[in-house]
Amino acid sequence: MPMNVFSFLVIPMVSALNITMEDWFYFYCNFPSTHSHAVVGFVFTCLLTATYLLMSRPRPVFLVDFACFKPPAQFRVTFAGFVEHSKLSENFDDTSIEFQRRILERSGLGEETTLPPANHFIPPKQTMEAARAEVELVIFSAIDDLVERTGLNPKNVDILVVNCSLYSPTPSLSAMIVNKYKMRSNVKSFNLSGMGCSAGLLSVDLVRDLLQVHPKCNALVVSTEIITPNWYSGNERAMLLPNCLFRMGGTALLLSNHGKDRSRAKYRLMHLIRTHKGQDDRAYRCVYQKEDSKGITGISLSKDLMAIAGDALTSNITKLGPIVLPWSEQLKFAIPFIIRNVTKRRSIIKPYIPDFKKAFDHYCIHAGGRAVIDELQNHLRLTYEHVEASRMTLHRFGNTSSSSLWYELAYIEAKGRMKSGDKLWQIGFGSGFKCNSAVWKCLKTVETLQEKTSPWADCLDRYPVHVPKVSHVYTHQSQPQSQSQL
Repeated sequence: MPMNVFSFLVIPMVSALNITMEDWFYFYCNFPSTHSHAVVGFVFTCLLTATYLLMSRPRPVFLVDFACFKPPAQFRVTFAGFVEHSKLSENFDDTSIEFQRRILERSGLGEETTLPPANHFIPPKQTMEAARAEVELVIFSAIDDLVERTGLNPKNVDILVVNCSLYSPTPSLSAMIVNKYKMRSNVKSFNLSGMGCSAGLLSVDLVRDLLQVHPKCNALVVSTEIITPNWYSGNERAMLLPNCLFRMGGTALLLSNHGKDRSRAKYRLMHLIRTHKGQDDRAYRCVYQKEDSKGITGISLSKDLMAIAGDALTSNITKLGPIVLPWSEQLKFAIPFIIRNVTKRRSIIKPYIPDFKKAFDHYCIHAGGRAVIDELQNHLRLTYEHVEASRMTLHRFGNTSSSSLWYELAYIEAKGRMKSGDKLWQIGFGSGFKCNSAVWKCLKTVETLQEKTSPWADCLDRYPVHVPKVSHVYTHQSQPQSQSQL
């Protein structure tokens, strides 16, 4: 840089803090116009650049807290009770009853999962009134718990997002919440339906985008699946699986981008990656609501579901890996990938599966069923401890659809394992077919004494439990004979 330019640009900026307004005016009037204009232009450019960088920086999204619905014990469904009710309903033939019994035995569910009150009638009571009663029980209970935990005034909610895949009444579920809690007339409300078990993270993604354009706002996210109107009473095997796996559940989250909430927030959202495989017909139809041959509506689960989920996961982690993995793991993945695509040795050189244990401390895998958890554990080379929260959630609460990830996080917190700085990976799967990943960073160590309202509070001392590969179901007609009877 020429000396005269250095004198007129750098030196004034270094001593700018000690120059008064009179000095600046004298400087501007007594220096040649070209030099003074250069200084003013340079300062203006610096201010403009700094302003642009500050405005374009993404706003942080904090998870202040969350609350999970805790089902009442009187709605518990034992295996024997489930089979007995299926027999008494007279909707199922003997083959279907036996099939459901075998699924239950191998499902990974325990004897304390719950179904809504309407499903305890014989036959199940599938009315709009009963469905709304389940909504009020699950959703309002979760929100009330969240309000108690955070001190949130529902009238101060700026954004409301509700996701429920299979139940979409009019008025919407989001409207029911606005009416119940008398929220403001300018609350931005959204109701997502038909998005499957991955919709919980979809809702978080929607809120993240909204919080980028609305400063100093909070958002209430409610995730659930309403069981009452979706009980299948036919005899097609592929459509009987949801009866055996899905159970009551729901969760409410409080998200915020307000700086004042950082000190009390539990987590910060770091990344959220979404993958949609709907362009493939096989993936699109692998979870499909339809009518069977007798006109009875239900959800059909394809035999290809696990293969499709594995393919969706591979696509998802291909995008997530470069963001979260250390360079050593990225190189191990990149070298075989390049060789396989440049040479013709694809069958000889196997693709490298990155070690995500070097990027994350905790994992929440959608508790869709034992096979889902087994597949992801093997695919990602995780230990039993890494998938413990998922297995125990499936055992205690069953498949609660989009809310299952939060029951799993509640388990990790209740066990006192979540420490400040830990990174959490949530993986959700859903119809469409979709795979979504969310990465959270823990902002403060979660004290177990604060989690008295946790859904695990009254049973945590019994977990983890051993989940056998087969849990035999005995009804009063199939009880094994005692020695006195032999």
